[in-house]
Amino acid sequence: MSFTDLVPDPTALERIATGSTWAEGPCWIPASRTLRWSDIPGDRILQWHADSGETTVYAAGVEFTNGRTLDRDGSVVQCSHGLRRVERDRDGTVTSIVDGWGGSHLNSPNDVVVARDGSVWFTDPAYGITQPREGHPGEREYGDHWTFRCGPDGEDLRPVATDLDQPNGLAFDPDERVLYIASSSLEDPVIRAYDRRGDHGDLLKNGRVFARLEPGEGVPDGIRVDVDGNVWSSSQRGIVVFDPTGTRIGEIPVSETVANLCFGGDDGTTLFIAATTSIHRIATTTRDAAAVS
Repeated sequence: MSFTDLVPDPTALERIATGSTWAEGPCWIPASRTLRWSDIPGDRILQWHADSGETTVYAAGVEFTNGRTLDRDGSVVQCSHGLRRVERDRDGTVTSIVDGWGGSHLNSPNDVVVARDGSVWFTDPAYGITQPREGHPGEREYGDHWTFRCGPDGEDLRPVATDLDQPNGLAFDPDERVLYIASSSLEDPVIRAYDRRGDHGDLLKNGRVFARLEPGEGVPDGIRVDVDGNVWSSSQRGIVVFDPTGTRIGEIPVSETVANLCFGGDDGTTLFIAATTSIHRIATTTRDAAAVS
């Protein structure tokens, strides 16, 4: 499959919202036909409404939320830097899923995915306790930066990948047999792939480098996988797309540093891009792998 098969016109980028300080964690909410995202330093959650084209403040004073995803029931699972937890927003009521491991606080959960079995997988770098505008100063209480997995209500929390310096975005392949994790370490800006093993798929094995960004592209942050197994990564220059073998097949230039992205829209083929101050969208011919039932 060629890149033009996926993105017919990579130059047809449309800015639909602006005014963020650092836009992150976009998630399409089908029930309300809205795109929800975090303005982390602004400590607020914004929404763009497809019906009106307007942007509104969904909530403020939100303790520096970052990445989010849809839960199996249509509610939203999101990461809180300020509260150092993963939480669930169900119709505006926000409750904690998990906020600590082994008697220690988490660092600052960054991005999250929910598997088809309802398990919650999230990365835990330290940006929310080390970056003044992204949370509150704090200590790395367990002394590292890991990727964790827990049950739908926080039960059976365990580290599943411990070999990344700054784990960031994550996404499953279409069969949920491989988990991709972006490393936003300046020393090693790569996307790694892990095979999912064990009776319940809760062990990650065979960690290896899947793809690297090029010099000048910064580090990978948010990532998504489409229904054909292509991996879409944020970068300093836009979106970079890799095929399932890790071969780079194309780019979407964006004028600001991209933090994260998601598929959405009524048929799931619109790519929404969170890039520093703004949200952009572009038409594609594919959908998120998570849309595969």
